[in-house]
Amino acid sequence: MSASNAKRRIPWDSLAVFPFVLFAVMFLFLPTLSLLGAAFTDGAGNFTYENIAGLFTDQIMAAYWISIRVSGASAILGALIGLAITLAIIRGKLPAGFRSAVMTFSGVASNFAGVPLAFAFIASIGRIGLVTIILRDVFGFDLYRAGFSLFSFWGLTLTYLYFQIPLMMLTIAPAIDGLKKEWNEAAQTLGASPWQFWRYVGLPILWPSFLGTLSLLFANAFGAIATAWALTGSNLNIVTVLLYNQIRGDALQNPGLGAALAVGMILITSFANVIYLVVAARAERWMK
Repeated sequence: MSASNAKRRIPWDSLAVFPFVLFAVMFLFLPTLSLLGAAFTDGAGNFTYENIAGLFTDQIMAAYWISIRVSGASAILGALIGLAITLAIIRGKLPAGFRSAVMTFSGVASNFAGVPLAFAFIASIGRIGLVTIILRDVFGFDLYRAGFSLFSFWGLTLTYLYFQIPLMMLTIAPAIDGLKKEWNEAAQTLGASPWQFWRYVGLPILWPSFLGTLSLLFANAFGAIATAWALTGSNLNIVTVLLYNQIRGDALQNPGLGAALAVGMILITSFANVIYLVVAARAERWMK
């Protein structure tokens, strides 16, 4: 192909990404700029720092801390459990068709959230849920008398695991596939045990991908609102529920403070996503 033909094709190639750029501008950059403007504006439209200062009150700081704890707990547990399951599926001696079935289910489960997920857990392990009744009547174990509550920190964390574990499996699977069989064979030739292979070869190679996916899971849980709102309402003071109350609530309505809350969430999730992008780029070097 001549140089002139290549030059004529460049604009057409560039137009292929135009829908994505347009989507990002309309639904990411412009709303973010709007939130920034609203965060520094009072009810009369005047510039103010009051909304930003309101983020440092005890109630809001506590909401951020609870959200970080829930997101961190669900991300760590989801990453560890998802890694173990994915290793068993890909590196274990399970039937070939089993992986396809599990990964297909993971693709569905990772996107199943919101009110339907909250209702499913209430119907399963709520106070009169099916699993709760079976444990109580058949096995004599009262889940709620033992101290568990679905509408608490650990209840919300458990609910988040439903979509965190499948997301971990989908994200970490390519990295596990990238572990070449030659590396394992070379380690065995040198007399290394399976534990030594994973200790000195497998896990160090997977570590960047694991850390990046952990950051992604944290950001995924931190921004969830529908599941938390439907499950706990105002019982658990997480930042997404507080944000909803500030924007849409009746008694607590303060759009400026709500915008400031959203800006704080954007900063935290952006930091988590930057970690993911950095470590993911490092992990790609091992996959080539």
